[in-house]
This record gives sequence, structure tokens and C-alpha cells, in this order.
Amino acid sequence: MTITTLDQKTKTETIRFAIGDGALGPVLVATSGKGVCAILFGDDADALTRDLQDRFPKADAVGGDKDSERLAATVAAFIDAPTRRFDATLDIRGTVFQRRVWRALRDIPVGATASYADIAAAIGSPKAVRAVAGACAANALAVVIPCHRVVRGDGALSGYRWGVDRKRALLEREGAL
Repeated sequence: MTITTLDQKTKTETIRFAIGDGALGPVLVATSGKGVCAILFGDDADALTRDLQDRFPKADAVGGDKDSERLAATVAAFIDAPTRRFDATLDIRGTVFQRRVWRALRDIPVGATASYADIAAAIGSPKAVRAVAGACAANALAVVIPCHRVVRGDGALSGYRWGVDRKRALLEREGAL
């Protein structure tokens, strides 16, 4: 079951967004009326905008307002200095299982990593290792839900929705590598 606040038949929501330049490339930051609903990395602004529209097909996406631009700059600064606190309200959307995984990911401290099996065990579903990986791939809030801190059981880096090079760079910034 998917948790959503969006009426599936009509566009009842406005998503505001801006694209900032971060040290790891363009980063799109989007907010709903409830809080930050997406932080997406990419290589190109048009692809990021399409990704946002694909994730929220029933919403009206409005870009470029000053508040969104300030928030994008805040996220870029957070990426550069991951020990800073990120205080914005989050609008976390996903299944009950995904939300359990994402909550566990937020418990991994800066500078540390955990395996997919560690996360599965932490949420009380030790056999759900692949499902944990799927939840990581579905995460729309890069960095603030730190799926980049999840590694293979042997400690090696594995897939990351926004590329293994970005994952490595994030972990290096945090002192985990």
C-alpha cells in the first residue's frame, strides 16, 4: 500500500522546485505543502525536471521561486558539509516498508556505513535484504535519507540511484572511506 496525500484522479497539489549547482553536479530540490519531497542528483537540469515530473505525475511542478532557490542552496551546502544539521521539514512518501527502511537509514551516523543485511535486521525483517535495496533505489530524498551509507556485506560499494561515483564522493566527504 502506498502512502500518499495526492488525489490520484486530479492535479490537487503544487510542487515547487529549484535546481542548484552542487559539488556533485546539479541537484533538484522540491517542496510540497508539507515539506521537502524530493532531492535528486543528476547530470542535466532537463533530466532532473523530467525525473521530478515522473515521480509526481499528478502534481503541477512550478520552478524557480526565491524560496526554492534558497532551499536548493541550503541543500548544496549540506552536501558540502554533511556534519551540518538539515532542519527542513520532510514530506516522505513511500510504502510502509520503504518508510521503515528510510527511518533506519537516518539512524546511520555521518561517517559510518551499514550493509543491506544490517538494515534488514534493524527493521525486524532479516530476510528482506533485496527489498531493502529496492527501498534504497526508490528514495527520492538523496542525502537527507542517506541511502549512500548502505554498502554490500563485504563493505564494497554497490549500486546507487545517482551513480556509484557520487556515492563514493559522499562517503569520502563524510569520512566513511
